[in-house]
Amino acid sequence: MSTEKTATAAAPARPVPRESAYVDTRPFWEGAQQGKLMMQYCTVARKFQHYPRPVSIFTGRRTLEWREVSGNGVIYAFTTVRIPGPGLDGRLPLCVATVELDEGVRMIANILDCAPEQLAVGKKVRLAWDTLGEGKKYPAFVLA
Repeated sequence: MSTEKTATAAAPARPVPRESAYVDTRPFWEGAQQGKLMMQYCTVARKFQHYPRPVSIFTGRRTLEWREVSGNGVIYAFTTVRIPGPGLDGRLPLCVATVELDEGVRMIANILDCAPEQLAVGKKVRLAWDTLGEGKKYPAFVLA
């Protein structure tokens, strides 16, 4: 079960990251639109990796496939963005964390519906979805 945060009508649309010219990230984006967090998985090392790359970071081989991850994890590190910038209108203070997923991979993501004083290393989080421009969903987390 995931929550979704939508942009207000007054806030400008947040840009969608460009697709990689080196790695086919379509499975990530298609999964996101279905509410699934997809990551590359090395079938030889039997480990997930993130961010997407053309080869396995474990073996250097092209033994990768896309698999869904649980979206459950813990905060490994965190910060709070308080300085205005592009795409941050109406979102400050913005809680951002490095999340270590149960599958062992780490990713940087926003923590939604969270006051900065609620953040702590080791706190459990679960997958949520933020909405970018063009209505595209992007992974984020909420405190569990």
